[in-house]
Amino acid sequence: MRIVIVGGGFTGVQLAKNLVNEKNQVSVIENDEDNARHIGNQVDCTVICADGNNLEVLEDAGIAKADALVCVTASDEVNMITCSLVDAVYPDILKIARVRNYAYYVNTASAEKKHATEFVEGRRRPLYGINYMIHPDVEAAEAIIRAVENGAVGNVLTFDDSELELVRITVEKDSKLCGVTLKNIRMLSDASFLVAYVEKEGRSCLPSGDTQILEGSTLGVLLKKSDMDKVSELCGSKKHPLRKVALIGAGRIGTTVAEKIFKPQTTKGIAKLFGGMAAVRKTQDFVIIDTDDILTKQASQNFPNARVFCADASDETFLREEGIPDFDLVICATHNHELNMVLAAYLEGLGVKQSITLVKSSEFGLIAEKLGVDVSIPLRDTVVDSIMSHLRGKAVKEIHTVSDLEIAECEISPESRMCGKLLKDIADPGKYLVLLSRKSGTDGYKIAGGNTQINPGDHIVLITQGEESKKIIANFAGKE
Repeated sequence: MRIVIVGGGFTGVQLAKNLVNEKNQVSVIENDEDNARHIGNQVDCTVICADGNNLEVLEDAGIAKADALVCVTASDEVNMITCSLVDAVYPDILKIARVRNYAYYVNTASAEKKHATEFVEGRRRPLYGINYMIHPDVEAAEAIIRAVENGAVGNVLTFDDSELELVRITVEKDSKLCGVTLKNIRMLSDASFLVAYVEKEGRSCLPSGDTQILEGSTLGVLLKKSDMDKVSELCGSKKHPLRKVALIGAGRIGTTVAEKIFKPQTTKGIAKLFGGMAAVRKTQDFVIIDTDDILTKQASQNFPNARVFCADASDETFLREEGIPDFDLVICATHNHELNMVLAAYLEGLGVKQSITLVKSSEFGLIAEKLGVDVSIPLRDTVVDSIMSHLRGKAVKEIHTVSDLEIAECEISPESRMCGKLLKDIADPGKYLVLLSRKSGTDGYKIAGGNTQINPGDHIVLITQGEESKKIIANFAGKE
């Protein structure tokens, strides 16, 4: 593919690196001379130092022959205008824009929903010329919510409405798994699960039957939601009931998380999370803390069942007065990512049982884990993963990065080289592993086995080595 990226900040650079590693032709437009020089030294791609919302500059970058345009500058307006400009001249190019203004995002989504039939039938161009609008806060909030719903044991990936999920769990010191090889793991539990990857000291690998599980390793475990408690216990992680939750940060991310967890109209979800209606009615179970007076006043109006404080969450006197050290979970979701890490570690040190923190990137996530934080949500990486999912084409639904591995959901096309084959006949240990499959016309994924046959229209979830990802996914999904 040929991709033009407008904006050379962290997201633009990380995206360019990922795309170049997959042998795509990439051009980056960045108007800051120092940043442009830095990108040229980091990434093997074309770099143009200029404003990206200029058609001549875009054409110099190769937009006329490009497959996709990705706009990730610091300005929402520049991103939107650039997509609109390109759409007017080159309407067939895929256009993706990162937009941080929630009003733009929600209004666009509302308009697209209202006129869905017209967009599907092609009677309208996409709004603002943008095929996919990415809002970082929405992506991060959804990741936090998934972790909360799973008891904050680890990061969680879900697949449609399936009862299966991929959970990231650390093997604790007293775990029954310590020293055990994967081929012998079945003797330790009657739970149905599959170890998809093993991570140690920031590096991930695809396991084999002879892979030995060590203390401190992190496992990516594919399991049924109903077996989560059993697998957590096996790993030495005790899942605590989340009856007392503190949310630090009443901004957009915090508000989105609170709307899913604390709102009265989401009673079913809350009952599942907190263990029943009795717990839901105990308003002391929900606490929201922020230093901004305006945000806390708004939160008080939006969430009457929560106690809302305009206070400093690092003030130990305040925390002890309100009983926060006795809480089951703290969610640190301010826009100060370094503060989030420190607060989460500090609160766990005071006695909070579990923590979820929003961090800048996966590198900071590793630091957060070393500080004792249970779950870290890397904001920038979630955005890059979302963009990469859209760039892979219609057959690829989602892409998730785990260290140097990629997890992808894709649909099998009739042109796929794998059609009609059994997984045991196309296995390539160490390069990829097919985790789940869903037969065409059926609902819900099932754990894939050696006798699972690949047919057109099926959906699969596979995990691959990052450098092999594009090639392997193309073999299954076929070229569009």
